[in-house]
Amino acid sequence: MNNLVLHSPFWLLALLLVPAVVWLRGRRPVPVLLVPFAAAWHRRSTVSPSRWPAGLTMLGLVLLILALARPQRVEDKREIRSQGYDIMLAIDLSGSMLAEDYEKNGERLNRLQAIKPVIQAFITQRPGDRIGVVVFSGRAYTLAPLTFDHDWLARQIERLKIGLIEDGTAIGDGLGLALTRLEQAAREQGGRRQGAFAVLLTDGSNNRGALTPLQAAGVAKGRGIPVYTIGAGRDGLVPFPVFDQAGNKIGYRRVASDLDQSTLIEISNLTGGHAYRADDAKAIESAFKAIDQARKIEFQAKSYLLTTELFAWFAAPGLAALLLAAVFSSALTLRTSPAGSRRAVSS
Repeated sequence: MNNLVLHSPFWLLALLLVPAVVWLRGRRPVPVLLVPFAAAWHRRSTVSPSRWPAGLTMLGLVLLILALARPQRVEDKREIRSQGYDIMLAIDLSGSMLAEDYEKNGERLNRLQAIKPVIQAFITQRPGDRIGVVVFSGRAYTLAPLTFDHDWLARQIERLKIGLIEDGTAIGDGLGLALTRLEQAAREQGGRRQGAFAVLLTDGSNNRGALTPLQAAGVAKGRGIPVYTIGAGRDGLVPFPVFDQAGNKIGYRRVASDLDQSTLIEISNLTGGHAYRADDAKAIESAFKAIDQARKIEFQAKSYLLTTELFAWFAAPGLAALLLAAVFSSALTLRTSPAGSRRAVSS
């Protein structure tokens, strides 16, 4: 019995209606139409009505209510401990990320499309880590706190697009917000956060926000959080799409790339991380290796590994009881009707 649980226990409140139905049936001289055949319970005749239809109907209703409460048997309930890291991704969604200076299979890709495989690699290839996401442009927002639900997180990443936030490049604010999401007193030792990393993905230089990138890097250094930076975009003049008022691409113009790679390198060096370029095929592999050299932290989560639904064991006999009640009611009605009585006499 310790392994039995109810998924929707609020349905049990409906059991309170069953005594009310019995009371109303005894009080009212006319049929109370609760089920299609309930009227037969109250038909007055010279023959005493059977109690079987009423009893079976009540039994059927009780069983169906129990089925709606969804009884389940949990066969393996235990607490699972695992080890991993806490990783916050800070993703640049500024307008410059629309520059199409990448190419794949003969098609141009903008910078957001180019770094999405990098983001997805963190989500899909690190199942033991808690991962969260901050997005920034002119302002910074939390897209997802630290979570183990990587499938949900991947769906949120797929919905990302340029223009969701007012334009600008607030790198310092984006990194600062990511660091705030990594604050956990229970994970600190000697004032330094254990097992936590920030990954900054951007294509520009800071031009908005309250914090400068180096100020945010100073906070990360003080908390012992390494920052890995990934710079997107080519150097020099890059193709930038031109759109009409309806949002259709009508051509390209050349703009100067403003990736501040020197600041990204300084951020990573100051915090003990490393700087990469998005077009480096080994960037992700190198970043993963560097992260995995750190000491892992322990996670604890409750897990129900095997759950068996038992509602059918109540629903099937409940429906059978109602069907039998209908059959008995029909037979009783036929027996007590004048036509039935005449057939009985003539026989």
